[in-house]
Amino acid sequence: MGTLISKRDAWPLGAVGFILTVSAAWWTLALWSVPGAPDWLERTRAVCFNITETGLPDAKGWLLLVGQPPAMLAMLMVGWGSDVRASLARLLASTGGRLAALTVASGVFLGLSLAATRVLDARLPEVAWGVDEPAPETYPRLDRTWPATDGLVGPSGAPFDLSALEGRPALVTFAFGHCRTICPAVVHQARATRLELEEEWSIVVFTLDPWRDTQTRLPRLVEQFSLDPSRDFVVSGSIEDVNRALDAWGMPRERDQQSGDITHPGIVYVVESDGTIAYGSTGGVAQMVSLAKRVE
Repeated sequence: MGTLISKRDAWPLGAVGFILTVSAAWWTLALWSVPGAPDWLERTRAVCFNITETGLPDAKGWLLLVGQPPAMLAMLMVGWGSDVRASLARLLASTGGRLAALTVASGVFLGLSLAATRVLDARLPEVAWGVDEPAPETYPRLDRTWPATDGLVGPSGAPFDLSALEGRPALVTFAFGHCRTICPAVVHQARATRLELEEEWSIVVFTLDPWRDTQTRLPRLVEQFSLDPSRDFVVSGSIEDVNRALDAWGMPRERDQQSGDITHPGIVYVVESDGTIAYGSTGGVAQMVSLAKRVE
């Protein structure tokens, strides 16, 4: 009894199988975060596909993801097309071969169905944050000085400190790119607050996740958070430098070692043009606007 695949067909069909296997792994890496995965794998996933806060790639990531399998198949057919076609014809000529092809096709269909389900389920949850009413007159001032930010960088790669604001007042908050809950709500409210103000304010977002929000991803995060690249900043650095700065700001957080996600409160600091941290807001556009109008 002969084998299902002859020796002359092993290489052409093996090449097709290799492309299908690589494509399946590629899509799995792009669409699903692996619990307990090492930091380098999550960083690779974030950088390769520009993963957004929904956990899915952005437009450029999708272009890479969708274009990879056809490109690899096209390269195979250019160099080995006649052999591949002949091997597939011989495979489909036998009952066992047709069964094997049907099994592979069923696996591809199942994979595409799981991918479609993942995309449809990837919605940002609605997160209520803060009380939308003006702060009372008795709302306490903090009057703290701007903490040291040694070793941190902004989206351009230049060192980030208070001087980067060029004398502008700022709304300072804390978030991370993979966050699907409170972070988008906090940054959205900071943007909405600025729209209500007449002065030119900056928004500064210190990452809580230096493991994945590396310097190369900062321009993408500015875009993801819909910030103004001419005056806003997403700030990162080494793990040690970021954690040191977060401690200086007094930002509580806890990292899940399995998922890499950060549990943290939502807070926006209202910072005066000289760097004085005037107020800390726990949310609500009306509250933040009322506090911002009290600063110099």
